[in-house]
Amino acid sequence: MQTFYFTDPGKVRSHNEDSVTIVNNDKKEFVLAIADGMGGHKAGEVASSIAIEHIINSFYKLETMGSKDDAIEWLRQIVKEINDQIFDYAKKNPESKGLGTTLVIAIKTEDYILYGNIGDSSGYVIKNEILHKVTKDHTYVGMLVSNGKLSEENAKNHPGKNLLTRALGANNPIEIDIFDIDTSVKGLFLCSDGLTNMLTEEQIEKILNSNSAVEEAVVKLIKKANSRGGTDNISIAYLKKESGDA
Repeated sequence: MQTFYFTDPGKVRSHNEDSVTIVNNDKKEFVLAIADGMGGHKAGEVASSIAIEHIINSFYKLETMGSKDDAIEWLRQIVKEINDQIFDYAKKNPESKGLGTTLVIAIKTEDYILYGNIGDSSGYVIKNEILHKVTKDHTYVGMLVSNGKLSEENAKNHPGKNLLTRALGANNPIEIDIFDIDTSVKGLFLCSDGLTNMLTEEQIEKILNSNSAVEEAVVKLIKKANSRGGTDNISIAYLKKESGDA
């Protein structure tokens, strides 16, 4: 199993509000996660850090992820806990009012793969060298597409495409969408919208299929996004199966 993650501030933003991680244990269980923060006074950095640090700490307290049902319950519980922590922080720090974060997360064990998301950070799988988007964006435009009022093509340049309808720290109670994934996929790929706003899925897919090592592929993607403007922070978490991996 090859894994690599990286976050870059991009070419325009003065600081980075994204947080990212990949953690694993001796039972060959992996968790990948990206949080894209928002809010003034660097509050976005705080919100995304709260999310990722809580995921890391919660994962390492477990002996195992357990069954698929156990993992689903864990996802729902940590999201509730993260949301509570962000609301508590905002209450104690009034200057950070409006802070929040997206979250996209993937769990891979030898028996199952689960994805979860809140907001517009994206989760993909790679199967037969094709990049498939798993998650659905919680945005105003995403809602219009789901309702059949806007085409996927027109959604790409719609002025409301970054207007979130769900985020940690903004909705209480909060619900995470969970997706059960075919375990035969060859790769798990998560990214913040700083990548997908700069590159098409076809451009991402081409680099992921270039036989580069995972670290090289991630660096290439970030460089390419920056060369096209890098208007936002860019974060990627990538897991690639090697021959013989379950």
